[in-house]
Amino acid sequence: MTSTVPAFEELVAPADWRAVEFISDLHLQAAEPATLAAWQRYMRGASANAVFILGDLFEVWVGDDAALAPASDPGAPQGFEAHCADVLREAAQRLRIFFMHGNRDFLVGRQFLDSCHVALLADPTVLTFAGRRWLLTHGDALCLDDLDYMAFRQQVRSADWQRDFLAKPLIDRRAIARGLREQSEARKHSGVSYGDVDDPAARQWLQAARAATLIHGHTHKPAGHDLGDGLARVVLSDWDALAEPPRAEVLRLAAAGPGAGRLQRVALG
Repeated sequence: MTSTVPAFEELVAPADWRAVEFISDLHLQAAEPATLAAWQRYMRGASANAVFILGDLFEVWVGDDAALAPASDPGAPQGFEAHCADVLREAAQRLRIFFMHGNRDFLVGRQFLDSCHVALLADPTVLTFAGRRWLLTHGDALCLDDLDYMAFRQQVRSADWQRDFLAKPLIDRRAIARGLREQSEARKHSGVSYGDVDDPAARQWLQAARAATLIHGHTHKPAGHDLGDGLARVVLSDWDALAEPPRAEVLRLAAAGPGAGRLQRVALG
């Protein structure tokens, strides 16, 4: 499968920003309170000027009205979405927060983000910071070999599908989401090999964006990849506070001081 080079949004960091941080693939859900608590601690203590959430903050998102669901909703983990909104809202009083859709939470809407004072970040976006251009994406659009997923992605990202899905009652949307997660877990445990980011396509994106480094998540394979000719892609870690050892990592980029202009992985305690 071939990749079409998309249009790139541009974000120029304010001159007074000292540091930014990137996270992705936390897959927050009420059933995993340890990871939720780790994220809450991070957001309350983050010292960067901005935090970029590059997709899959949530394991699933069935519509912004989920954050307003009453406790009597039998399909709702009580208060989970509203609690996440409170965490974002509190952190947004101290720093800028940017959110990019992932393959799990592509239905997060402006109603929810605006209520949390979080800015929606287009996928992909070029960030100009620390004297360089950095290309940001969730990463799923570059996994060209995963043909089943790419077909599914095209379907659920269509305006018609989303309109029809969001028109369903909340309890029905939650049931559909549970079914999709169960299918995903079954595929994961079946031994099927998932596609990785296509490096030639990543190079093509970088060259078109006039950037040297692509930062992305999605694959859960944190590493740095040399793409040649001074180009690279850096993969964010997923989060799992109950893993051995626990995974909760931030990618930090500072504009000055030791390590200025270099991406640094910071494991959270």
